[in-house]
Amino acid sequence: MSDTLVLEFDCDPARLERDMIYAYLSGESYWAAGLPRDVFERSLAGSLCFGVYVAGKQVGFARMITDQATFAYLADVFVLPDWRGRGISKALLEHILAHPGLQGLRRMLLATADAHGLYAQYGFTALSRPERMMERLDQQVYQRLAGRADTPACIQG
Repeated sequence: MSDTLVLEFDCDPARLERDMIYAYLSGESYWAAGLPRDVFERSLAGSLCFGVYVAGKQVGFARMITDQATFAYLADVFVLPDWRGRGISKALLEHILAHPGLQGLRRMLLATADAHGLYAQYGFTALSRPERMMERLDQQVYQRLAGRADTPACIQG
């Protein structure tokens, strides 16, 4: 009997198990704790999303925020705890990096607190010129937005 895991990857937003993804991101991740549901939904709508499935069940997720021409930002990468340690995150990264819309980009970025070794295996390095990079960080934005029903005026559908 073989213990080979058969993984399926899909970029179809309709197939994503949104409740599971939202529960993980808003409740278990260190980077999106307290994420309001409407912000989560907008983040999916503005991203190239990747689901990874085993026997039809979604076990992992990632998204790329990209123009598919020059730049991409990898975000919200996770594999559910019960499925970790089986090479799923590596397979997911390989699938993402092979996506036709992500070829020929000048720069890909990501942020991580604990997976530097994983991403280094796929060519990610510390910033080569950090003095050229800046950020605008609002650590309280989710708390302020929680429960608000308004939507930014320039959202395009």
